Amino acid sequence: MSTVPPAELPDNTGPSGESKPADSPLEIYRHSSAHLLAAAVTELFPEAQCGIGPPTEDGFFYDFLVPRPFTPEDLVAIEKRMAHIVKQNRPIEKKLIPKPEALELFARKGQTLKVELIREKAQGDQVQCYTMGEFIDFCLGPHLPSTGHIKAFKLKESPSQSYWKGKEGNPEMQRIYGYAFFTKEELDQHLHRLEEAKRRDHRKLGRELDLFSISDDTGAGLVLWHPKGAFIRKQIEDYWRDEHYRGGYDLVFTPHIAKLDLWKTSGHTEYYKANMYAPIEIEGVQYQLKPMNCPFHLTIYKSRMHSYRELPLRFAELGTVYRFERSGVLHGLLRVRGFTQDDAHVFCRLDQIDDEILRVLDFVTGILKTFGFDRYDIYLSTKPDKASGTDEQWEVATAALKRALEARKLPYVVDPGEGVFYGPKIDIKIKDLLDRAWQCSTIQVDFHNPNRFQLEFIGEDGKAHQPVMIHRALLGSLERFFGVLIEHYAGAFPLWLAPVQAVVIPVAERHQAYGRAVADGLRGRGLRVTVDDRSEKMNYKIREAQVQKVPYMLVVGDREEAARTVSVRHRQAGDLGAMAPEAVAAKIARLAAERAIAEEEPPEAPQMVAAGGVS
Repeated sequence: MSTVPPAELPDNTGPSGESKPADSPLEIYRHSSAHLLAAAVTELFPEAQCGIGPPTEDGFFYDFLVPRPFTPEDLVAIEKRMAHIVKQNRPIEKKLIPKPEALELFARKGQTLKVELIREKAQGDQVQCYTMGEFIDFCLGPHLPSTGHIKAFKLKESPSQSYWKGKEGNPEMQRIYGYAFFTKEELDQHLHRLEEAKRRDHRKLGRELDLFSISDDTGAGLVLWHPKGAFIRKQIEDYWRDEHYRGGYDLVFTPHIAKLDLWKTSGHTEYYKANMYAPIEIEGVQYQLKPMNCPFHLTIYKSRMHSYRELPLRFAELGTVYRFERSGVLHGLLRVRGFTQDDAHVFCRLDQIDDEILRVLDFVTGILKTFGFDRYDIYLSTKPDKASGTDEQWEVATAALKRALEARKLPYVVDPGEGVFYGPKIDIKIKDLLDRAWQCSTIQVDFHNPNRFQLEFIGEDGKAHQPVMIHRALLGSLERFFGVLIEHYAGAFPLWLAPVQAVVIPVAERHQAYGRAVADGLRGRGLRVTVDDRSEKMNYKIREAQVQKVPYMLVVGDREEAARTVSVRHRQAGDLGAMAPEAVAAKIARLAAERAIAEEEPPEAPQMVAAGGVS
């Protein structure tokens, strides 16, 4: 993305002359684009009331209160009017207006929402506004000098619904989104990447590849894993368990509910209640559907006394949890109400904390690399306003996380106030093929829960001491991670994860017996193989296998049967020529055992646009 700003950026002061944090050139550009949208809308739809219109990560939006929803045809007309205003190169000018006059001006224009905002937000006797021809908006700015500086924008195809001030029960608004970049080339790249993201949408591919579904009959946000998706999940889980045993973890299993008092002890009812479901009463005792696995792991630790020689103890679990999410934010596998977290908790001595965090960091990066992710955005999240524990404990925990990142030379950004209530954390957002960042891995240091659960170990001095607890997830949740995998690979999973690794395609009915014999031989090597013996033409079967993202297609006809070979075709690289079935089996088995990401190099790999994206 270009960082060359437009010329002559204006000053950066608030409505009463006070200084405000500087906006980046791109934010100013996009904020001005939002005003351009509002000017176009109010010219075409004089009855429209303007709400708010901020810049966003890749553009802008503006909320409008209108008598009827906008149609696709309306958006085309609005975009044309925006282009017309740009061509006119209208000046964008700051105006300081006495507050009574500003209130009267916006009331006269029928902009009652702006009147409400001025009464709530404007401080002092002057109200800062910006004009764009006849259009005027209450705004802190800053903005571009004129509309002619806006070179490249595009409105989304359809508006969405929002609520005034983001509160349900307030008037329903029509929100129009747009994209804005300094150059047309950047905008075209972004639009191309959005089209590619549509093609890779895990919800669409989940249906086409028969991987999973979410049904109204079972409930929103609750995932049904179909056989193919369940097989991929099993592959992930088997690998995950093997690596944890190899890494010195003990696997545990815990219930889906527990007494509500457990969540009171952990502090979740105090700090996390909005995301928890209502308690369930059983024989006069209140139980809670679990939103987290950690209180169970704490309870396992507490079941007996431990010596300093036993530490660290590492408990890991693929534990299914349930969290309340409003229906409006649910999104396929990426935002659900029931999901399986690849959870683990390390209980260690204070002198072991640095080594354990380093160990977890190495574990995270190693696991992610196996799945094809080796680029990340890393954030170090610090103490929030609502937090437990002492300042000293927070400082010790934050410093330990920082030392680990710096020891591994991993670049990171400090995210102030975004830690969890019990401690600071490292968040690792993996970058996919489209350069979008997805939150998956997290490492958190916790002094809070060991204290609340009164955990102890007997130290070398014979006295009781409190352990430190490290929370960590490598993949985050299996559901979310699976959704990211689908989109990253566009459904063409690496060979070791593919539910079907090869399909044998007989050219005609007379070749079916040989095809089945080939398939049986490959299955004997532990490979996942099917035979497409339908009465369809060979090219149709190959296309079907391509659509289903099967890695290898093994075609058998007269020539192959006579030579006891197969004609091998790869889903990306195309025709690989004739091979003996034993050689094909050995190759697929080797690549699967190595967990190879790219089995065959395609003739010309597509170049994806590397631009910032939405997580």
